[in-house]
Amino acid sequence: MAPKAGKAVVAALCEDIDRLFAAEPDVRADAYDSVHQMRVATRRLRSVLRSYRKLFDADEAATTEAELKWLADLLGVARDAEVRGERFTDLLAEYDEVPAEVTEALVVAARQAYTDAHAEILTALDGKRYRRLRKVLDTWRTDPPLSPELARDDASAVFDNVLRRDRKRLRKLVFAEPTATPADRVELLHDIRKGAKRLRYSCEAASTVLGPDATDLGARAKRLQSVLGDHRDAVESREAILAVAEGTQAPASTVYELLADTEEAAAGRAIAHYPAAAAFISAAN
Repeated sequence: MAPKAGKAVVAALCEDIDRLFAAEPDVRADAYDSVHQMRVATRRLRSVLRSYRKLFDADEAATTEAELKWLADLLGVARDAEVRGERFTDLLAEYDEVPAEVTEALVVAARQAYTDAHAEILTALDGKRYRRLRKVLDTWRTDPPLSPELARDDASAVFDNVLRRDRKRLRKLVFAEPTATPADRVELLHDIRKGAKRLRYSCEAASTVLGPDATDLGARAKRLQSVLGDHRDAVESREAILAVAEGTQAPASTVYELLADTEEAAAGRAIAHYPAAAAFISAAN
């Protein structure tokens, strides 16, 4: 008997709920990469709820997605600071002599921003709002608010429709990119990255049902997401460096200029891989 769509999507949700819950103790202990892992699990849950939204009660799904966004945003502040700190550390390691003020303004400031953001996460994890979210997610694991009609449909047909819709959404963004103005292109590329991530997660949720085709499509979407993620990280790092450098006097200003140039080159190298990474989206299907 073919699996039902409701049962199949709940199985995918349960995996991500378990990932989120499993990451929480590590986040509390400030274990390496724990914030990132909890953030990914939260984003995966949001993505599955959006892509497979017709399988659920609309109001309950929207409310849960909003709460997951709240949690993801909290985790995101810390994760972004963590990434900046690591990136700035690696950049400065390429230079023999770095003015102390540069290290202070970039690396030390990013690490402090992470520490402050992590403290905010701990406060939230001990708060009523997160406890309510945990209870809701526990309920989704055992008694999810499924839409009775579509949940009883064949999972293969429902999941295939979801992947087609997410791929079509991504294709529209990719096709718009060549005509975007320079001012709009960076943000459009960011939207393409988010679209690739959504497609990737919907594919991964469908892989058990749809098999290798979904797995392959998800891998291609992940590749596109990764390429544009590298580009975005370099662009944002360059912008942060230039913001810190504003008004700085030599010799620190020279270091900032070199760092900004390095990140501009990194952004260029990353985006050079974009056409090949995005080529799959133009194929038929």
